[in-house]
Amino acid sequence: MHATKPRVAIFSLSSDFGCQVQLSNFPEILDTLSTFDLVYWQLVTSAELPDTYDVAVIEGAVTTDEQVVLLKTIRETASCVVALGACAATGGVPALVRERGLLEEHAQTVYGPDADKVAKDRREPAPLSAYIEVDFVIPGCPIEPLEFSRVLQRALRRLVDNPQRQSLCGECKISENTCFWLMGTPCLGLVARSGCEAMCVSSGRPCAACRGLARDANLDAARDYAAAMGCDAVAFGELLAIYNAAQEYAREHAAESAAGTTGKREAVDV
Repeated sequence: MHATKPRVAIFSLSSDFGCQVQLSNFPEILDTLSTFDLVYWQLVTSAELPDTYDVAVIEGAVTTDEQVVLLKTIRETASCVVALGACAATGGVPALVRERGLLEEHAQTVYGPDADKVAKDRREPAPLSAYIEVDFVIPGCPIEPLEFSRVLQRALRRLVDNPQRQSLCGECKISENTCFWLMGTPCLGLVARSGCEAMCVSSGRPCAACRGLARDANLDAARDYAAAMGCDAVAFGELLAIYNAAQEYAREHAAESAAGTTGKREAVDV
């Protein structure tokens, strides 16, 4: 008698669906899918959401009251919740609207006089963890499909999440990359969560910390180094906010920018 496969549902909140498209274009996704019963995936099937499922994979930031209600229902139903991509993990690019309190201004710009009807019950974009407990995080913009497979297998086996603690600079050293800072270009590898094998830096682009911050990141030391290299605290904070504006340090940076100050902030655990 065969054991019942875990039931997995994939949900979409507010994002560009990039991480799910990344999965759908991944040839080995069929091998991953064979290990569980995919009961709901709005992007690729027309199936109705079932009443029960074991693992919920959620892409996108939380931007409406309706999504908060959905999240809480998901958390009550699923034994395991996985945040898929930067928007779900840190608020991602959608959370940039938080930095100077521009939510209403942007809503009016996009929807005009219909803003209150089309964007009803809108909220400042936030990561899933602002409202529910998240068991696993698959970071990145977009995600790396192989990492999706590894993390999902850990979730299906009821293991705990095990994100890398160190910053990206170590991976850059292993890849023998020339440091962007030494070339006069700011790079967030100083504080960014590792695990991507320094893909962007190895391809000639500075790190933007799309995977969030490393647990061992020393933000104060990073700001001091950036300042010594000609990048002040406000400019450094603006770089951090691109993918992490929903985090406490970014909110404090916004307040400091408005006040014209550059005081140091406490590091946060993302």
